[in-house]
Amino acid sequence: MSSDPEKTLQRLADLREKAPEKFQAPLLAIEDAFEKKLWHELTTHLVEFFADDETEDVRLRLFTNFVSTFSEKVNALKYVYMGLLVAEDLDEDSDRLRFFTELTKKVDKPTTQDAYVYSLVALADVKLQLKELDEARKDLDKAESILDTFDSVETEVHAAFYRTNARYYQAKLEFAPFYRNALLYLACIDLKTLSIEEAQSRAYDLSLAALVSDSIYNFGELLLHPILDSLIKTKHAWLRDLLSAYNSGDLGAYNRLEGHLSSVKLLEEHKHFLRQKISLSALTEAVFRRSPHDRAMTFETIAKETQVSPAEIEILIMKALSLGLLRGSIDQVAEIARINWVQPKVLNMSQIENMRSRLKEWDSSVNQLGNWIEGVGKEVWAS
Repeated sequence: MSSDPEKTLQRLADLREKAPEKFQAPLLAIEDAFEKKLWHELTTHLVEFFADDETEDVRLRLFTNFVSTFSEKVNALKYVYMGLLVAEDLDEDSDRLRFFTELTKKVDKPTTQDAYVYSLVALADVKLQLKELDEARKDLDKAESILDTFDSVETEVHAAFYRTNARYYQAKLEFAPFYRNALLYLACIDLKTLSIEEAQSRAYDLSLAALVSDSIYNFGELLLHPILDSLIKTKHAWLRDLLSAYNSGDLGAYNRLEGHLSSVKLLEEHKHFLRQKISLSALTEAVFRRSPHDRAMTFETIAKETQVSPAEIEILIMKALSLGLLRGSIDQVAEIARINWVQPKVLNMSQIENMRSRLKEWDSSVNQLGNWIEGVGKEVWAS
């Protein structure tokens, strides 16, 4: 398309003449900034105009017939941002695919690699909509490799990457990487920008991923995240209680909430695994509650703490050891597990109180030992 300023200005004037009255003032401001070549001011006016939901009928024509003719003059990230808004107005995913393919090529320059990543991620997002998962993965991998070379980048670029990466892993039913990327996305945005519905949806998806993942056994980070507050007083409020039960190894709470699992297909499908997972949580909590010098536990004690049959105790302990939840050894003959380490995790108030009590006991023991040494060694100290 021609970049002749006079022709570009004429196209803008033609568009303004056909635009509704309410758009006249902002379009005149855009026209004035373009004539004076005030590129920063022009970009600001354009971003404000495109961000107005009421301009959706005008955005595509303005972007195609005006903004694209001088795209190298405006901030590349803001150019892609305007493109994202334009794409929302396109009816078909195939049209969005063509749009972002061209946009991505346009910003693929050494000086605008942040904008290239931004557009590349948007392209991958459209491919996910079209179920082209392998192609989307290629774009995301390329975007990630470029992101890794940046010393710093705008938060919105990272947010877009994590959001789309999470969508990819969700589509692939890879729960742990989905969980990680979804939390990273939330860390990049202001939660107040999410609608109530979107916040609830994200809290719900994160909760399910944490529960059914075979590598997530620490739920403290999610339980402390304000996104979970969106589930309060909803039909899924029980998920928060269930996560809390897992985090503290509370078998009683789990048994009370177990009936809800059948209401969610994914949880129902993983019901056997979820029972094993709460047993593992109960085991780690039982070990954590004990003082470090009292962590040689008989299989019988573990069976009572975890509500697992004696025949399955050894398998449960081996599972905990293999997952890195515990470290220690098993005496199969004596049927004793000797544990010397428990995986750290975020504690709730009752767990903190338990640790406080143990520290007080330790402090008392140290004082008693000191007094004993002082009592039996008076002559030594004197000499």
